[in-house]
Amino acid sequence: MDEMKPQTPQVLLHPDQRVGANMARWRKSGGGDAISIAAGNPDRVREQVRLAELRGLGGSGFPAWRKWEAVAAEKPNPDKYVVVNGNEDEPGTFKDRLLLEETPHQVIEGAVVTALAVGANRVVFYVNPDLSRSLAAMRIALEQWKTSDLTAQASTALGKPLDLLLCPGSGHYIGGEETAAMEWIEGRFPFPRGKPPYPAQSGIKGCPTLINNVETLAYVSHIAKHGADWFRALGKAPGLGTKLYSLSGDVLYPGVFELPKGTSLRELVYTHGGGLLSGKPLKAVFTGGPSSTLLTPADLDVALDFDSLRARGSSLGTGAMIVISEGTGIVKRVAEYERFFAHSSCGQCNSCKTGTATMSQLLDRIDTGRGTESDLSILKNLCAMLPNSGRCHLVNGAAMLLDSAFRHFHDEFVQAVARAPARFGGASRG
Repeated sequence: MDEMKPQTPQVLLHPDQRVGANMARWRKSGGGDAISIAAGNPDRVREQVRLAELRGLGGSGFPAWRKWEAVAAEKPNPDKYVVVNGNEDEPGTFKDRLLLEETPHQVIEGAVVTALAVGANRVVFYVNPDLSRSLAAMRIALEQWKTSDLTAQASTALGKPLDLLLCPGSGHYIGGEETAAMEWIEGRFPFPRGKPPYPAQSGIKGCPTLINNVETLAYVSHIAKHGADWFRALGKAPGLGTKLYSLSGDVLYPGVFELPKGTSLRELVYTHGGGLLSGKPLKAVFTGGPSSTLLTPADLDVALDFDSLRARGSSLGTGAMIVISEGTGIVKRVAEYERFFAHSSCGQCNSCKTGTATMSQLLDRIDTGRGTESDLSILKNLCAMLPNSGRCHLVNGAAMLLDSAFRHFHDEFVQAVARAPARFGGASRG
């Protein structure tokens, strides 16, 4: 990944935060100050998070305060948990690993402030096992926290010891789903659970559990210290606050960029990303990683925030933007991603297991010149039938990606079928 260009405003990627596991240097710049604020007035922290309209930044965009209030309202049974979800495993998404590697103390402080705000005494840092550098940085940082006055202060405020635990994940993509993460933490295979009950009522070991993404919780200490108005003002209307965008694909400067939420796609790609390789025209952008939708050159001026993208039938997701230039076949790229989803299905839900496998097989047929019009028809039907048929959102993402590709690039699928030799059932040459 190329070295990132300086941008303002910077919150999560400010140089004072990017000190690795050097706790002394981090505290010298004000790190840890939010602990006393949360210990003295946890209700105010929850209120500021609500007023800031902080969203879940792991893909869903669900208002963080709603989960927080639900957990805060529950009595410990006998404990309460906060899970910091760092399972990041989707192609094109690499923001959380940067935070864990370069700003581990920021992530831990945000999680501890969150624990104080909801009355949780156990914090689990759930990290993708393939992120070896992230795990190493977190191990060192957590050892420092275990003997720190900050942890002692939080424990006193909670009235019981605060436990900080590091749990490497399963290595499965599906392990990032919140109930699957709880299963793994409890020592089982990460099969997603049915809902209800929701984690806020019955999570890890039956205890109230709050699960938020690494980036989401990294913002918390800053909101606690500076307030909701400060955070909101960092965005470009209609966006609020800043956001990390993982930019990859056919751009000159791929990397992670912290920008005001509401920054346009054009600015992200052409100003911060340096434009496309070889000066080629833009063809499409996969938003929020491949489990989302496609944007086209007609969308270059869209504001990159949850509501603006939703209004266009798209999604911000994790903020991962995979740029595709002219000359790249959409059918081939979609077939690659659908193969990833089929491989990643845990197999618990038959609709997901067979549905993603069928989509992958048919797309491979079409991409390799063996597809038929019947294959296209089946794929379109699957896009309509599969959403919301599984316990988690994997099958939704697989269907959403394909449906979006059909809407924007239907002609490429038709042409791929038309090029199929007649002996394979394609269109005749007569």
